[in-house]
Amino acid sequence: MYRYKPKEIKHIKLKRFLCVAIIIVCASIASILLHSMYLGIEVMPLSKQNSDQTNVNLTKTLEESKANSKEVSDMIEEISQSVVGISKIKGTGNSIFLKDSATQLGLGSGVIITDNGYILTNEHVCGGKYSTCYVTLENGRMYNGTVVWADSEIDLAIVKINVKSLKYVVLGDSESVKVADSVYAIGNPIGFEFQRTVTGGIISAKNRTIKLEEYGKEIYMEDLIQTDATINPGNSGGPLINLNGEVIGINSVKITSAEGIGFAVPINVIKPIVEKLTNNRTVEEGYLGIFGYDKDVIPYIEEDLNLSSGIYVAQVVLDGPSSKAGIKIGDIITKIDNTEVNKMTDLRTYVYQKNPDDIVNLTIIRNNKTYSIQVTLGRKS
Repeated sequence: MYRYKPKEIKHIKLKRFLCVAIIIVCASIASILLHSMYLGIEVMPLSKQNSDQTNVNLTKTLEESKANSKEVSDMIEEISQSVVGISKIKGTGNSIFLKDSATQLGLGSGVIITDNGYILTNEHVCGGKYSTCYVTLENGRMYNGTVVWADSEIDLAIVKINVKSLKYVVLGDSESVKVADSVYAIGNPIGFEFQRTVTGGIISAKNRTIKLEEYGKEIYMEDLIQTDATINPGNSGGPLINLNGEVIGINSVKITSAEGIGFAVPINVIKPIVEKLTNNRTVEEGYLGIFGYDKDVIPYIEEDLNLSSGIYVAQVVLDGPSSKAGIKIGDIITKIDNTEVNKMTDLRTYVYQKNPDDIVNLTIIRNNKTYSIQVTLGRKS
């Protein structure tokens, strides 16, 4: 094994010392340079930066909130001018002090949909087709109204008053609404003393089905928009509007056994009827003569029936168009012409566009077999 000589050991120690010395000198020079460089930079205290930025963001948020609030207030004020009161009897004095005044006096709401006096409301508010009612406008003037169209199955009706140059609402797209969208309900909650009351909330759910009892008979209302905006009996017939000021539904019913749950009929189902009225001044919608349920209602009717799509035919009007064509109870309608249908509102909306004597093709499933049946639409009485 080789051993270093004393001279060699001394030389190695000297080299190590010089290396260490050079490293220390370089580190010192680098520190001096970095210190000099940072002395030329003005650094704002972190707390001041955050404070100023927070103030800017807070001011901006408050300004945006005020602007949005003003826009919503202006929008609601404008739409409220198109909301009307509807009563089945003339004179409604002190209705708030009457027990169940909305039922006794037929009080409800409606919304003007054309400048020449067509008003959309609930059928249970104004009565059936050709009924008369009394309409009170935002300016306090009362007019005689005539029901020109009504459908008790969806609880919608259209009333006509002989007045022109009215402010009217814009109908939105109820299919495009989403759960948690903000909405507002406008109407007369417990009488005309509280007319055009505004309540706000969100869309709680879509395509809801509820079971009601009417005249001792169970009925089902389907495809409803559920909202937590407060809706009382007198709100029936009033509009449910979105943040764009468009009507997306007509407030119809409220579950009295639960708080904060209200429902509206989606606006899209009535659009074909409104279009016919504005273009032709009359409505002659086609008539199938059936009543069916979608997959959300079936569990209430038949527990053992598993329906994944289509419409289950529950009733067929005797000697009606569908009966004559061979449609039977228990058939499942999957298409009308080339349009798929999974909800009764889909079927109604399509048929509302047609006229009596038009021919439609129904695709049905019966005993696990698919059939195509032509139906000549009738005239609804």
